[in-house]
Amino acid sequence: MGTFRIATFNVNSLRSRLHIVLPWLSRYEPHVFSMQETKVVDEKFPRREFEELGYRVFFRGVKQHSGVAVAVREDPREVSFGLSDDGPPDEERLICLKLPAVTIINTYIPQGRERDDPQFTYKLAWFRRFRKFLERFFTPQEPLIWCGDLNVAPENIDVHDPKRLLGHVCFTPEVWEVFSYVKAWGFYDVFRKHHPGETGQYTFFDYRVPKAVERKLGWRVDHILATEPLLKKSLHCTIDMGPRLAEKPSDHTILYADFAL
Repeated sequence: MGTFRIATFNVNSLRSRLHIVLPWLSRYEPHVFSMQETKVVDEKFPRREFEELGYRVFFRGVKQHSGVAVAVREDPREVSFGLSDDGPPDEERLICLKLPAVTIINTYIPQGRERDDPQFTYKLAWFRRFRKFLERFFTPQEPLIWCGDLNVAPENIDVHDPKRLLGHVCFTPEVWEVFSYVKAWGFYDVFRKHHPGETGQYTFFDYRVPKAVERKLGWRVDHILATEPLLKKSLHCTIDMGPRLAEKPSDHTILYADFAL
């Protein structure tokens, strides 16, 4: 195959970001393009636009809430949605594609709202459920990528003001603990492999913060993680700020990585 490229993007309403997504696909030509928070019901998903660029696209969504999708250049061997346990399936939060050379899991982890909100408890439980999902269906020895908006900034260098932001639902010890628990199954942070200790690298800039991008007031909450067999083959991992600086942007931007496969 040569170089395998995967990208992840919280589009924050796909139909409102096609003017960003489609030109990016044409320019960078990733093999896999993972999307979160598509906010579109399946019947209205813009499938044709992706197919015209040579992609097959798989998706689950609900109106004005959540939604995941993956556009791929090759036919997957298998596609599944949601967590396979006794809890809510959350098909609009997880999509898994088994490609010939690699398996992709694209997730939109619950944000959590506030630490005293039931949604925060649900978020913590979601991570633990996801760990069981991995244990049931995969092994760390196989080539597996976990990507998406994971709604966790794992380290102090992943937010612009760690002292002030400590305790936020995406930057708090409870979330770090469950995120580390999932990673300990066998995942490695591909971005940090190539940018160890580097500060000022963010994928999310809040709309509500004036000139957040210019002032570098961001968070790194979107991730590409890989099992060890793939980590060894990773060539680079890059945050592209162009989409966040475009007209009518998402509050997130695109993260992408290349692997020698």
